[in-house]
Amino acid sequence: MRIAIASDHAALALKSAVADYLRAGGHDVADLGPHDETSVDYPDYGYSLAAAIADGSVERGVALCGSGIGISIAVNRNPAARAALVSEPLSARLAREHNDANVIAMGARLIGIEMAKACIDAFLSTEFGGDRHQRRVDKLSNPITTKEPA
Repeated sequence: MRIAIASDHAALALKSAVADYLRAGGHDVADLGPHDETSVDYPDYGYSLAAAIADGSVERGVALCGSGIGISIAVNRNPAARAALVSEPLSARLAREHNDANVIAMGARLIGIEMAKACIDAFLSTEFGGDRHQRRVDKLSNPITTKEPA
C-alpha cells in the first residue's frame, strides 16, 4: 500500500519510527516532512498529506503532531480526506470500519511507539464496512444540505 506520512517538528521522532515500521511491513512510504527539528507549522504538512490523498497518489495517510489535534483538523479541511485522531487500536479499527477514514492521526506527546504501531496495524488491516455507513460517509464529503436532521 502507498502511504503518506507527515508531521510537525514535535512528532519528528515518531514519524521516523512509524515510517520505518511501515516500510518494514512492505509499504511504500511517501515522507512529506519535515526532515529536521526546525519549528514548522502543522497545517502546511496536514494540507500536503490531504492533497496526496485527494489526488490519489497515496491510499492512506499518517498525520502526526504533538497532540494529533491540529494536524487532524488541517487534514480534514480537504473533503477527500477523512482523518481520525486515535490513541488506541479500537478507535483505529472503528475509524476504518464505520467512517472509511483514510488518514490516521496521532499525538506524539500522548502515544508511545508501540501503541502507535498497534493503532496503525488495526487501521491498515480493517476494511470499510459499507452498507449503512456509506450514506453517512457520503455526507462527510458533501456536508452542505438543506435537509434538517431527523
